[in-house]
Amino acid sequence: MFLFRRRRQKKAGRKAEVKEIPSKALEEIEQNRLTGSIETTVQFMKDMLGDSDDFVVKYFRIFGRFHAVLFYFSNITDQDRINNEILKPLMYVPEHLLQREISKQELVNILVEETLFDSQTNREYQLDQLVNVILRGETVVVMEGITEAIHIGTRKIEKRSIKSPETEQAILGPRESYIESIATNIALIRARLPTPDLCIKKMEIGRLTKSAVAVCYIKGIADDKVIKEVEKRLSEIDIDAILDIGYLEQFIEDNPFSPFPQTQSTERPDKTVASLIEGRVAILVDGSPFALVVPVVFNQFYQTFDDYSSRFLMGSFARLARMQALVFSLIFPSLYVSFISFNPELLPTEFAVAVAGGRAGVPYPAVVEVLIIEIAMEVLREATVRMPKQVGGALSIVGVLVVGEAAVNAGLASPITVVVIALTSIGSFATPAYVAAFALRMLRFPILILAGIFGLYGVVIGIIFIFNHMLSLKSLGVPYMSPVSPGNSQGLKDVIIRSPLWWMPKRPSFLQPTNRDRLGEVKNKVLQHSKVGNDQREEAKSGGFKRGHNGSSGDNLN
Repeated sequence: MFLFRRRRQKKAGRKAEVKEIPSKALEEIEQNRLTGSIETTVQFMKDMLGDSDDFVVKYFRIFGRFHAVLFYFSNITDQDRINNEILKPLMYVPEHLLQREISKQELVNILVEETLFDSQTNREYQLDQLVNVILRGETVVVMEGITEAIHIGTRKIEKRSIKSPETEQAILGPRESYIESIATNIALIRARLPTPDLCIKKMEIGRLTKSAVAVCYIKGIADDKVIKEVEKRLSEIDIDAILDIGYLEQFIEDNPFSPFPQTQSTERPDKTVASLIEGRVAILVDGSPFALVVPVVFNQFYQTFDDYSSRFLMGSFARLARMQALVFSLIFPSLYVSFISFNPELLPTEFAVAVAGGRAGVPYPAVVEVLIIEIAMEVLREATVRMPKQVGGALSIVGVLVVGEAAVNAGLASPITVVVIALTSIGSFATPAYVAAFALRMLRFPILILAGIFGLYGVVIGIIFIFNHMLSLKSLGVPYMSPVSPGNSQGLKDVIIRSPLWWMPKRPSFLQPTNRDRLGEVKNKVLQHSKVGNDQREEAKSGGFKRGHNGSSGDNLN
């Protein structure tokens, strides 16, 4: 215990040391202010940023009288905006100022309030903050004899257009996905949630990258404890770089050693909005085309947006098929090994004889045979993902047809084993969430080994261990198996089947939403189209429509 405590103290000491500012020059001038001397400021900026060829220092005169200098990086700023909205207004005197005497004391106020045509104009007097805003793509104006600078938001980076989702395909849903710009991603969410209750809080994480992170939630629905916990975990992250949303996921998840994901990443704005409306919190990172949704439960990973955008019978049928494929992909190879190696009497006689005849030339046990084919399939799957798109599809076809046929002809595998592994792979493809499908693929191997040692008992033991582990998991305090365990009648309406929307008037209680009501008082008043049609036909026969006091048929709602 003493050694363990000493190690933890050393780790805490190292963590405390990491929090120092990486740039020694910025550390030295952290509290320094502008002196009012242009040459001093220019020399400092050149010492800090002058080694970069895209750093621009532009001397000019404000209104032809006051000496000033402009600092910016040419590759991450909008050159046209700098020329037309900053330099041009500053160098030419506006008509209303021609007859006016301007002193240096009021120059900054005149520039900000009466001259510059930009809403992203701010003032700053600390040198370290000026360096930071220049590195973000803003333009800084420093004036002679004035200890206050102006910085204008001129950041411009080329970005790709909004396209259809690549990892979360939809048949009936919208066709928009996130891109690498956090501003565009926030706009996609705001366009779908035009409510003042949508709150977006921004912070910077990463000592070198200073990545912009946005925490999104709906005030009055999301649980305040969850919001505070998310902000607390994000604020404690101290690392050099956050290059993708996956970096944050590894820091905020409850159990990093579990194969099951405790956060959900999505590239669909509509899916993010649906999660926010239920009471969840979404996290965005500048530079990542994915959003992170927390907290999550396991049943989210086999649900799709099509389940809700289609009729509930279609959505329920598709969900049941996915759940069967999920179970199929997890235990089918293990069941095959158990039946072949330990319990062949459970198989029909004709089928058992056919399987035995197919395995006659295979020189090793069934468990070794399945492991070899499974590993080969995983290698083929990974190669297909990493290959260029032009040849990836051809490689998968060649691998499945040619390599599988060659393995059977060479006696390395039996035909039934190839069929079992192929069906298992197809079942794993039916899982909508890639991370959940990957977890099941990993767990397939230990269950397979248990089946090869203990038979059906090993399969049952493996499944019990998996369920026990899932029951112990939590996502930001929410039980992972909710609403199954702990049970909740309202939540169970959206687990195995997708119930009609009017059967789910309340939000999931396991999320502890502040406002639980999802439907209004008219939730059960559903149009009965057959009755509506009969009323209209009867009214047409009687010579006219009977109108209610509001101008519509009063019996259309039941």
